[in-house]
Amino acid sequence: MEELWFRPLIWTDYRLALLFNVIIPIVLIIWALVKQNEAISCLMMIYWRVASLLIITLYLMIPAWGNNTPFEIFCGKISFITAVSAQILIPISLWFWLDVNDEIKDLPPSLLKLTVTSWRWAVTIYGSLGAMINAPFLSCSLSGEALSKPFCQVWIEAPVGYWFIVHNDATPGFLGFLGLLGLSIYLLYFAYFLFIRLGKQGRSALEQ
Repeated sequence: MEELWFRPLIWTDYRLALLFNVIIPIVLIIWALVKQNEAISCLMMIYWRVASLLIITLYLMIPAWGNNTPFEIFCGKISFITAVSAQILIPISLWFWLDVNDEIKDLPPSLLKLTVTSWRWAVTIYGSLGAMINAPFLSCSLSGEALSKPFCQVWIEAPVGYWFIVHNDATPGFLGFLGLLGLSIYLLYFAYFLFIRLGKQGRSALEQ
């Protein structure tokens, strides 16, 4: 693959995503559960539900490496849409719930509260900037020809590395199937939230 000037920036983005979207949230949810903090625990559970779209995106990107079959191309094209969607939905999910916001705001000062608040703002800024920066790469979802260009394939290098480390014996097609299955479940839950859950409880999360 030809050398692209923005390849190091993409790998930096993946490293930041690992830090802000995986490592810190794992620490925070364990911390909140240990402290038995209901509001923060609820916020982190909501975060993980929404952020699962990132791991779905990872599995959808893997089959696009090499552009082999129509099914693998289809998975790859969808992955660029889900990637930007996740960057938009995650910041929204962190601030959408009025009761959670009020509960966290009213908590007494503590290191946990400070860390959660700092992380929320960091993820909001990171996700918002990421969605704007990655918007041009939505062109990768337009056709298999576009997807096969180095401009798009460079995004798939990190997911392929994950494939070799975690699923070395699995085929790209099978991993794409898992990604589509996960996306189907995600969309069903999202539809339930929009058309049923939101109408019943509004922007209240602690009543779940």
